[in-house]
Amino acid sequence: MRPDTPAAHTTEAERLLRTAAQYPGDREPLYLQAAAHRELAGDRAGATALYDELLTGEPANPHLIRALKAANLWEYGHEAEARAIIEGVRRAKPTDAAPWQITAETLEAHDELEAAESTLTEAATLLTGPEELPHATQSLLTTRHRIRRMLARDHDAWDEQADRLHTGTVALDELHDPKRLWSLGSSDPAELQAEITRLRSELGTYRTALSRPFPVAVLHWPEPELDELLAAYPELEAEYPTYRAHLTDIEASLRELAAAGTPNLGIVRATVPSYEAFAASESTPPSNADLLPQYATTLAARARATTWPPARSAHCWCGSVRTYGECHGAE
Repeated sequence: MRPDTPAAHTTEAERLLRTAAQYPGDREPLYLQAAAHRELAGDRAGATALYDELLTGEPANPHLIRALKAANLWEYGHEAEARAIIEGVRRAKPTDAAPWQITAETLEAHDELEAAESTLTEAATLLTGPEELPHATQSLLTTRHRIRRMLARDHDAWDEQADRLHTGTVALDELHDPKRLWSLGSSDPAELQAEITRLRSELGTYRTALSRPFPVAVLHWPEPELDELLAAYPELEAEYPTYRAHLTDIEASLRELAAAGTPNLGIVRATVPSYEAFAASESTPPSNADLLPQYATTLAARARATTWPPARSAHCWCGSVRTYGECHGAE
């Protein structure tokens, strides 16, 4: 369960920092998670300190860290510094979607819609092409579509592409209609029910996975690892009756979460040595089934999660030779 009080967020940040000390190879993603928890706890200065600590080294994702730092700085009164960082990120032209998305969302949050739209247009120019787009880039196009609707811009080619990629039951044009805000103040039950339906659709399709990541990940035990796990800890057989059932449960669980509107879904590959090391760090026996979701969350926080769903033409997450659309992604 995610923390929901400032004190709980502070505690979780400290736990992540202790984990980073144990696993220095995973320091960067763990620090980013800890910084996000500090922000949620209201400790904006503490979050900035973690971003700065990462930037003093040679981080793997410097543009992402700078974008997150700018968003945080702007929230507690350092607008000029935040703007300077944002301009630096844009000039650097990162080749992944996350820094662009965070930068645009920061500008949008402070009513800089024109700047947000131009930022996302720069990103679309750089990141889109004839090949199938990753989900992060699709999310970026969806965000751009929404902002352009607020600006009353006519559709362009990227807006049309966002429309084609959208799989929800409510069309993007209706979902992103600025007039929807008025319906929230209506006393007409029919109007309110229609708006609830649209909001549910939006939650199910608009992914904010890259802005403040809290990955929701499901464990996948490859068959040899699952056999080893159950041989060592037969108490866990109730969780994993067969390998085939395990794979079915993964896909079913993720589809259920997606239908409920949960963003940023992923799969983490488990191994017995890693799980045993995690259990030891938590002073809990590996046979304790309650440890499994904590293990999944920790792996996800260490950037070990693979985004779900994969593209239908990509290899299936289960490791088979078939594509996702032919395997677990088949309707």
